[in-house]
Amino acid sequence: MPVQPSDGGYVRTPGGVLVPGDIDPFHRTLHHVAPGGLIGQTSQTSGMKRLEAVSGKTVGARSLWMGQTHVAASTSSGNHHHGASETAIYVVSGNPVFVFLDVEGDEPAERRIRTSPGDYIFVPPFVPHREENPDPDSEAVVVIARTTQEAIVVNLDGLDWSEVRL
Repeated sequence: MPVQPSDGGYVRTPGGVLVPGDIDPFHRTLHHVAPGGLIGQTSQTSGMKRLEAVSGKTVGARSLWMGQTHVAASTSSGNHHHGASETAIYVVSGNPVFVFLDVEGDEPAERRIRTSPGDYIFVPPFVPHREENPDPDSEAVVVIARTTQEAIVVNLDGLDWSEVRL
């Protein structure tokens, strides 16, 4: 079933194709971002380097941010959270460890999730966490997708929730 524009109208492109009238020209084509096109001018956390690929800034995305994070060998990131954004992480290389404070039990407890290439991690909104790369020789690389078109990063002193502001 074809997508119906909200106003019910269609427009003809210069090439003669009818498209929904409420879709702007920038969102009618695929956008290719090659590795050399990733940009580092995004929110950062100590101990890691974020590279932006798909966002409002790079491709005009309206509700998605996607990029890479690199954590050098024998390095830990600073503690941080991503505001109201949900974050999905795919491990490309290395064996990063994701650390958070589990507050669901009788006592808060620091939890460590050890990962391998091909693993996925889901980080709910506002959850304080950090990434660690225990490998002494190789960097860890992950691909990140967020439910906002900007890289929301709030750096924290600790993993507890005392600094989290909703």
